[in-house]
Amino acid sequence: MNLLLIGVLLALVAIAYQIGLRKSRNLAGRGSNSATLHSRPGYYGALVALWCGIPAFLILIVWSLAEPSILRYLVLSNLPAAVAASLDPAGISVLMDRVQAIASGFGVSDQPAAYEVAAAQQLAKMQSISSYAKLAVILSIALAGLLWAKKHISQQYRARNQVERVVNVALALCSGVAILTTLGIVMSMFGEAMRFFQFVSPIDFFFGTEWNPGFSTSGNAEGSYGLLPLLWGTLMVSGIALLVAVPIGLMIAIYLAEYASSGLRSWAKPTIEVLAGIPTIVYGVFAMMVIGPFFKMLGDQVGLEINATSALTAGFVMGIMIIPFVSSLSDDIITQVPRAMRDGSLGLGATKSETIRQVVLPAALPGITGAFLLAVSRAVGETMIVVLAAGNSPLLHANPLEAVSTVTVTIVKQLTGDTDFSSPQALVAFALGLTLFVITLGLNIIALYIVRKYREQYE
Repeated sequence: MNLLLIGVLLALVAIAYQIGLRKSRNLAGRGSNSATLHSRPGYYGALVALWCGIPAFLILIVWSLAEPSILRYLVLSNLPAAVAASLDPAGISVLMDRVQAIASGFGVSDQPAAYEVAAAQQLAKMQSISSYAKLAVILSIALAGLLWAKKHISQQYRARNQVERVVNVALALCSGVAILTTLGIVMSMFGEAMRFFQFVSPIDFFFGTEWNPGFSTSGNAEGSYGLLPLLWGTLMVSGIALLVAVPIGLMIAIYLAEYASSGLRSWAKPTIEVLAGIPTIVYGVFAMMVIGPFFKMLGDQVGLEINATSALTAGFVMGIMIIPFVSSLSDDIITQVPRAMRDGSLGLGATKSETIRQVVLPAALPGITGAFLLAVSRAVGETMIVVLAAGNSPLLHANPLEAVSTVTVTIVKQLTGDTDFSSPQALVAFALGLTLFVITLGLNIIALYIVRKYREQYE
């Protein structure tokens, strides 16, 4: 019913736009001379469409949100007193599911009670009444808005101002969605993390050097929940990835922006960016099946013991994966450096390489810093590659040739399987996620400081 109503409303909005457009053109006179109007005809059409659609859609949203609760209240209030008194919240939920199933015609697996059948008949009747009432009310509001807006259209009516005001509000709401989403994620993680810290001391968690959580059915925290092995593994793998991606990506960007011909650049850059579209699980399988055994064989040749699953394997493949993030963004930033800066440097006698090192790169440094930050965030948050290639060994050591575990891998491990989400064994995942968020926030603050410092210097 709601989909049908939305379709009808959209059709009415389209008709309202045409009605407003036609009336504004009639007001403009022969030849549609819009100079006699305060706003262009399209703004009048948009204004009528907005008055037709926005109030009706708002009522539809409020009605759809409130309708289930009202129907639930009416059904429960008409139950026999003895049945209503015997139901707890879980029983009410089960009863409403059965009544919904009977009312929809699907029925239930056993023989329903008489009061359940009566409640289902009442619910079906109220749903039908509510549907028709919603249709009548919303269409009436849409038509009333259309007629009101059409009546107020005149040559001096400031339609553009009102339409632009509505657009500004819509843009502000869209911008607020990202902020509210971030706040919601943070608050949900923070709340669950605080529940975890009721079982485990924050000092033991943040400064512990052993990760060995014990699973129990009692709900108590057993074992060790030290973060440092996981954090060190994350930093080690991310550092190796950056050692691979940053120099190669930056050199690729410099070559494509400063040295490559237009023909080479036209196919080389899209080819490199294909790496960013490969699923991370494919990289993980590639690391486990090809790169890990290759490093192990190479280590045997030179007398080093290199595990097939290690920080080196995961970091190397992750570095290959994030090369396009560094190269593509850095290339876009370098090409935006004004040509006059290059010409001035070359005119003073500097060579092309000196111009790149001393003029182009410093001027592009804020954007390149942003590219590096994106690469760091991508590396810190990667999961599938380290699941398959890092070895999942939460030990605190400094040898990149051995297996490690990361924060993201541990989050996946703690939340999979038959886990009670109120136990510390599962709640620790939220504490780990909050830690990753704080790390990313710190990286953003550092990058923002660097960008502002050098932007003031070179702009």
